[in-house]
Amino acid sequence: MSRLAAFLMGEFGMKDIIKLEHVRKEYDDGFVALKNINLKIESGKFYSLLGPSGSGKTTILRIIAGFSEPTKGKVFFDGQDITHLDASKRQINTVFQNYALFPHMNVFENVAFGLQLKKKDKQEIKMAVKEALHMVQLDGYASREISELSGGQQQRVAIARALVNEPQVLLLDESLSALDKRLRKDMQFELREIQKKLGITFIFVTHDQEEALAMSDEIFVLNEGKIQQSGSPVDIYDEPVNDFVARFIGDSNILTGRMIKDYEVEFGNHRFECADAGIKPGEKVEVVLRPEDLDIVDIKDGKLRVHVESQLFLGDHFEIKAKDSDENEWLIHSTNSTEIGKEIGLFFDPEDIHVMRFGESEAEFDRRLEAYEGDEDQEDEEK
Repeated sequence: MSRLAAFLMGEFGMKDIIKLEHVRKEYDDGFVALKNINLKIESGKFYSLLGPSGSGKTTILRIIAGFSEPTKGKVFFDGQDITHLDASKRQINTVFQNYALFPHMNVFENVAFGLQLKKKDKQEIKMAVKEALHMVQLDGYASREISELSGGQQQRVAIARALVNEPQVLLLDESLSALDKRLRKDMQFELREIQKKLGITFIFVTHDQEEALAMSDEIFVLNEGKIQQSGSPVDIYDEPVNDFVARFIGDSNILTGRMIKDYEVEFGNHRFECADAGIKPGEKVEVVLRPEDLDIVDIKDGKLRVHVESQLFLGDHFEIKAKDSDENEWLIHSTNSTEIGKEIGLFFDPEDIHVMRFGESEAEFDRRLEAYEGDEDQEDEEK
């Protein structure tokens, strides 16, 4: 095995390679970009920082990279405090949104640039560049001009340039946003394959929910400078912790309801078995049902009756909008068509119902989040 491959596939184990503790970022004009951010990044995984514009995701990336310092809090890399360490001294490389390739240099010269700055031996540079291009499937492209490459090929050059410097962590800042839809899909697959092959940590910034769900081992969902939820794509999608996450990640039907008791909730003037517990009986709640979890059935077989208002064919499914007798709007995704104006039944399983506390305030959410993180820290100390 070559030196570069051996380094990138080194046995880092599942340890915390990056840790942010109580990080706050406030600018001179008073704008607070990050509010008390606590997160842990394990080595060898693919992470996504997901959120709308202005949510703080790129600010976190810049702080990890060393391009910006937090106003408060600390940043750790492999257990060492790097809060004030210069970016050039971190074992972290960044692939920017526009790739930041040098147009006057060919592919080889772009990939070799960092090694040349370090005054590496010419033969060592030649071998390292050759191997890095092989890793991103660009064998034979060394002499190509940047202007001759497609968007996907340019991205792979940017990744090769980062990998050749032997980073333990690769940061990608909205690096697929300039590509067309089909190429983005292809590059999502390629990026994930590269990460799995090399076994290094990828941290990917995106505002695209589908992109994050498709690529990640774990997602941090951000809004207004706070981590709203973190977890696997399945957890984030199936178990949103609040209204923002439920609405931001995919399509949702969100209705007001009331908790009857553990595993029983009321909404739409009916009581339903559910999979949630731990909420006080009688407490007002919000109920989430994903459109793809709703099955269209005969009225007699349905748990709810709705009136079809509109229907669109979207290629792989029909998007149907309907209303119930209380004028609640329902969004349904089905492979079967129906008729506008028809009454239909909706069927769903208890596991398809997700119950959230109603109108949880920011302060309440922060208290629960801090308590959860405190429990995690205690568990880590006990281990």
